[in-house]
Amino acid sequence: MVDLTTDQALALRVRNLLLAPDSLTCESGAQVVSWFGAMQAQEIGSGLWSLGARLPGRSIDEIRQEQEDRSIVRTWPMRGTVHWVPSADAKWMLELTGVKVLAGAEYRRKYHGLEEATVNQAVDVLGNALKERTRLTRAQCLESIEKAGISTGGQMGYHFLWYASQVGVTAIAPNVGTEQTFVLLDEWAPSPNQPDDPAATLAWRYFQSHGPTTRKDFAGWTGLNLTEAKQAIAGAELTAVAVDGIEMFCTEESLESVPDRPVDEMRVLPGFDEFLLGFKDRSMMLDDVHKHAIIPGGNGVFQPTIVRAGRVVGTWKRKSALKTKTVLTVTPLVRLNKRQRAAITKAFEPYSTYLGQPVELVWPD
Repeated sequence: MVDLTTDQALALRVRNLLLAPDSLTCESGAQVVSWFGAMQAQEIGSGLWSLGARLPGRSIDEIRQEQEDRSIVRTWPMRGTVHWVPSADAKWMLELTGVKVLAGAEYRRKYHGLEEATVNQAVDVLGNALKERTRLTRAQCLESIEKAGISTGGQMGYHFLWYASQVGVTAIAPNVGTEQTFVLLDEWAPSPNQPDDPAATLAWRYFQSHGPTTRKDFAGWTGLNLTEAKQAIAGAELTAVAVDGIEMFCTEESLESVPDRPVDEMRVLPGFDEFLLGFKDRSMMLDDVHKHAIIPGGNGVFQPTIVRAGRVVGTWKRKSALKTKTVLTVTPLVRLNKRQRAAITKAFEPYSTYLGQPVELVWPD
């Protein structure tokens, strides 16, 4: 077993997360998502910048347009959370990990006072509507269900849309303007992949993009139990390493060159990014004292982060979006000197390119 220091493990992790100067260079959002296997995307703005942060020089409009090639979609592959996934992999991922969330569907139905037959009828109605019109906005989807005499009031509409995607009938396509749209997954990805060992395939992709990290992190990311996670890791033939005495896994290829420590540079990331959400144990990247600043109130809403050499040093958020510029507020979590503040300002340049307009930073007094 290879022994690694925490600094070495963090350097490898940042590189594998495609956030280091020597990371794999991707030419498209599809390549980024395929490398990860799945990427957090429950909030579309955050999901788009997760791609943009790994595609320097690409604008948000270019990334949005690229999705029209049908190579990636958003759906609920695991943990009941929306992710980007390669379109051709959506079916087997839903069958492997998404199905676990369906175990709670009966409870959801009872909570909303729904019969299973009603939910299945709504899914059939939605599927037929999409066969006729190919692509529908969220409002149009709900309208088609309402026309069939099924109420979508309260949270019932969301439940129908979630369930239809969870069972592999639909998927979330790119927005039209600001409106979310849905498509039939079979039409968006007519030639689905079917790996010989889906669990091992998912394990390989997770550890190639997040490693070195633990079996527990992988289980938390996928929703698999620890026994299933252990079997998946064994099937993927990953390499075990010891990081300060803790067993972790990564691909053998990632160990061909091991940096002593992460590159000392600043990165600007969205709140819901794999950098933090891809792990149960985030101590390697985030000090305990800063957890409340990243997840205020512990409500699961993550703030966008500023990262230096693989560790969170600040947060940021959009204050206002004007015609000529976007104003952002920056909140340092550690003491910063003038050089480091200048480095943070420079780190926002890719985000400015992504937005297609200048950004102005507002610092605390």
